[in-house]
Amino acid sequence: MMMDNGTHHQIVQLNTTNSQNMNTIQQQQQQHNESRVSGEPDHFLTIRLLMQGKEVGSIIGKRGDNIKAIREESGARINISDGTTPERIVTMVGTIETLAKAFGMICQKFEDDLKQTCTTIPPITLRLVVPASQCGSIIGKGGAKIKEIRETTGASVQVASEMLPSSTERAVTISGKLDSIESCFRQICHIMLESPPKGETIPYRPKMMISPMHAPIIFANGQAYQVQGQFAIPLPPNELNAFGPLAPLTQGVPVPAASLIPNGLPPNRTTLQTQREITIANDLIGCIIGRGGQKISEIRQASGANIKIADLDEGSQDRHVTISGTPEQIQLAEFLIHSRIASEIGGILITH
Repeated sequence: MMMDNGTHHQIVQLNTTNSQNMNTIQQQQQQHNESRVSGEPDHFLTIRLLMQGKEVGSIIGKRGDNIKAIREESGARINISDGTTPERIVTMVGTIETLAKAFGMICQKFEDDLKQTCTTIPPITLRLVVPASQCGSIIGKGGAKIKEIRETTGASVQVASEMLPSSTERAVTISGKLDSIESCFRQICHIMLESPPKGETIPYRPKMMISPMHAPIIFANGQAYQVQGQFAIPLPPNELNAFGPLAPLTQGVPVPAASLIPNGLPPNRTTLQTQREITIANDLIGCIIGRGGQKISEIRQASGANIKIADLDEGSQDRHVTISGTPEQIQLAEFLIHSRIASEIGGILITH
């Protein structure tokens, strides 16, 4: 449910100092400073965008080329939360100009993606994560400000009526054509400079949303992993009873390590063999293989999958990696491969 009222939450975290009125806003500035990045100039803002994994993958690009270009051309500092959740937080820090440049480049990338898949380009939609204390400034008295933003930019702006889980922040969704949402974004930034957050902000942190009845469980070397998409999360033994899919195998009792067979699967699991091919940039293949093949051997042993890395084709910058085994083995092997890539490039998970 979307509502427009003075209690809503906003998208952007920002920090500002008015030196001429320092004495009258000392308390407000102290609260503001607590949420600022250390050493951050007074006129800098912190913007948080909430995105799905596929959207994040688009702005990162192969080998991180896209995100590198956005950082360099805009001058904004951009960080992306880890890839263990379906939703990711993209945090941008900079002046309004640098943030607007970065935001515009992100929107342009999304528009380019839409052009490749849609004959009629739908509106570009992004979600900003904003302290609830600032939402009233975006909405304005009687909804006057948000109405003005909509009319002057042509963009759709919606402020969520509920706070995001375990936080004091709300989602502010903006949608429209490229020029419209860029203009809308600028207006929101200016409004937020004039109205810093009040009180303590509890930031929204995406969590793994797992359905116990549908989340696959992988066993390898005595450890249980719960799989969601391309990610596998280690599970403590005392949590295994909560998962219905294990009941036929274990009668509600966690599978002990001694009962695991050498390929990492518990007894009676499916032995259907299949294969999957993924593409890895050639300049990253070394981190997967490791010195003397150590890393790839560890991945093979832990997952039980057979992994073959093809030679580099002439004129190509990518290597084809074929993973064979049961579906569970392939899922775990792919997760371990992408984890190696993530550690090599500084914590951002890139998939192809």
